[in-house]
This record gives sequence, C-alpha cells and structure tokens, in this order.
Amino acid sequence: MPNIENLRKQAKQYLRWHRERYYPVAAQIRAGLPRFRHLSDEQILDANFKLADAQELVARQMGFEGWQALKSGAHVMTHEAGHPAPRPVLTSTAAQLFVVDIQASCDFYTHKLGFAVDFVYGDPPYYGQVSRDHGRLALRMVCEPVFLDIREREHLLSASLTVATADEIKQLFLGYQAAGVRFHQTLKKEPWGARTFVVMDPDGNLVLFAGPAD
Repeated sequence: MPNIENLRKQAKQYLRWHRERYYPVAAQIRAGLPRFRHLSDEQILDANFKLADAQELVARQMGFEGWQALKSGAHVMTHEAGHPAPRPVLTSTAAQLFVVDIQASCDFYTHKLGFAVDFVYGDPPYYGQVSRDHGRLALRMVCEPVFLDIREREHLLSASLTVATADEIKQLFLGYQAAGVRFHQTLKKEPWGARTFVVMDPDGNLVLFAGPAD
C-alpha cells in the first residue's frame, strides 16, 4: 500500500481540484463516493466537499471502508450483505477536438456558437471544455496539425451534436449564419431523413449539427 503521507497528499489534491472546479475530478468523486453517485458534474462541484470527503475517496479507491480503516489497515471493503456491485452508469460524453490555442477556441465556441466555458486547465492552458445544454466538447492543445491531409480529403467529422426538432435545427443554422460562422456544409436534408449542417472551427475541426427533417 502507498505511504500514508502520499495518500494524504492525494486527498489534498482532490480537495484542491474540487475547489478549482477541475471537472475531471467530478467523475472520480461520483465513482468513489455513493452519496454523489446520482449528481451531475456541476452539482458535484457545487456541493460541500471537505478534506474528510477527499480522504474517504482515497480510502475507497484503495479498497477500504473509510480513512480510519485505511490508516489502521483494517478490513478491506467488501460488498455489503451479498448485494452485487451497482452497474456502472455512463453519465456524459464529450468529443475531443485538437486545437492550437485554447483561448482562441473558447472564444470561437462561446461567441460564435453559444457555448459556455466549463473549465480551462494548465498555465498556460492546454486543456479545456465547453458545453451548450447537454452537448460537450473537450479542447486539447496540440502544436502540430492533426489528421490534416486525411481530414480534408475524407471530410472527417470531429464531433456530432443533435437537436430535437426540425425548427431547432433551422433556427440554429440561421443563428450561426447571422454570426458569420464558417460552414463546411450548409443546411440540407440527408437521404436518411435528417437535416444537417457542418461548422468548421478555426482549427479545421468539422462539427456536425443534426435534427429531424420534419
């Protein structure tokens, strides 16, 4: 088992990440602490999360019931009363886009496409996430073009986002058109019945928006 001092430092790191609203830590808290299991990332980061909670998280990750059990080396955690472990539930998904400038990308997605910045990480920033409603896009800084030749040749999509109605997809397209967004493909009806358009971001990422035709 790792040194207890290292585990204390790990707990403090979780606590710091929570205070800094570092979104990836929300998934770890949800997976490790049952009382957070049904909360969204946003709700977890808004919740009261203390050092004792962070220590319990570390203990459970190590297979112990709690921090005191971990310190004493007492009983490794087992599933209570023979109940099977709950089935893991996937709570969200985010496409990963490769960009050369996190701030410039955040500006594009917020000012042009109506997203909000969930977080940026690093100094200088090298990773971030933007979202609009239930749509999430992760932004990863790279220093060289990625998939440049094949992406242009094959028109490869970086992300696909959907809306529920035909009116919404038309309204979204017209709003982006008015904002001066660059389109790789304008609004059209596909052979399979959807209406789609494709936006090209400043790094050449192709983001498809789709909705029903009727």
